[in-house]
Amino acid sequence: MKLFKNWRNYIKAILFIFILMNMIAFFHAYKFTHFTEDKSEKTKSPEKLSSLEKIKTLCFGVNNPKPQGSQFPSQQYITLKLKSNKEIECWLIKTPNSKGTVILFHGYNSEKSSMIQKSDEFIKLGYSTMLVDFMGSGNSEGNQTTIGYKEAEEVKTTFDYLQKSGEENIYLFGTSMGAVAIMKCINDSKIEPRGIIIECPFGSMYQTVCARFKKMNAPTFPMAGILLFWGGIQNGFWGFSHNPSEYAKKINCPVLLLYGENDKSVSRKEIDTIYKNLKGLKKISIYKSTGHENYLIKNKDQWIEDIKRFLSSF
Repeated sequence: MKLFKNWRNYIKAILFIFILMNMIAFFHAYKFTHFTEDKSEKTKSPEKLSSLEKIKTLCFGVNNPKPQGSQFPSQQYITLKLKSNKEIECWLIKTPNSKGTVILFHGYNSEKSSMIQKSDEFIKLGYSTMLVDFMGSGNSEGNQTTIGYKEAEEVKTTFDYLQKSGEENIYLFGTSMGAVAIMKCINDSKIEPRGIIIECPFGSMYQTVCARFKKMNAPTFPMAGILLFWGGIQNGFWGFSHNPSEYAKKINCPVLLLYGENDKSVSRKEIDTIYKNLKGLKKISIYKSTGHENYLIKNKDQWIEDIKRFLSSF
């Protein structure tokens, strides 16, 4: 009888821990994929959190205000409202006698004004540009983000818009989540851009969730998997199938893949797998002493040269 009671207590304890872990993961996943309206609630980066703050963040998730830009292009631009899975806002900058149009897609917790500097460099090279706010960011509808999954449909919306307007030379540029959205769009929709430039895409959604735990010196098992499960359920997709490494196998257009060797969010192994799986003309460039950041800060000259060589190679 005593042994039976002990087993019941063990089962109750395990069940309690299991329920608690799922509750924590549920709240964490929701906050990770839904921005708040209050800017004062933003959670600091993992490196700046105290031990107590890390515990609180691990239990209740991050607070991310909806990204809003305060900068605008120096060139004349047109503001577009396009209907996709959500209504998204874009800036179109037309360059006289342009060689084509580059559509720029931002990363997680960012918005289109973060692409202005890179847009400027493409304009100097003779291209028109289109800067896009993904759903939930900037002046686009909602407060939800799916880390490139549903954003892939918005990539197609902007591509189709330019194609219908008569543009024949369409290039896609994306950083981090923006790169992943491009890859998924090509995988799903079979669009045919002239070429794509992708910066630091993660290999799989599971790997990028694990990376966030590692940056906070927290064990990845089993919480990373549970968080990914609830994040997918809350946002209407199976998170474990969101794998850019697999999307790469369906990409046949020319690709320039860029990566910072000190990136703590995306591993070199992920990048090498993506590069290996790409099917068409491809080039990779690795930036020294650089993390998961804007490559123009430390590598402006090399970045411009890489872009220029890539665009003139086909």
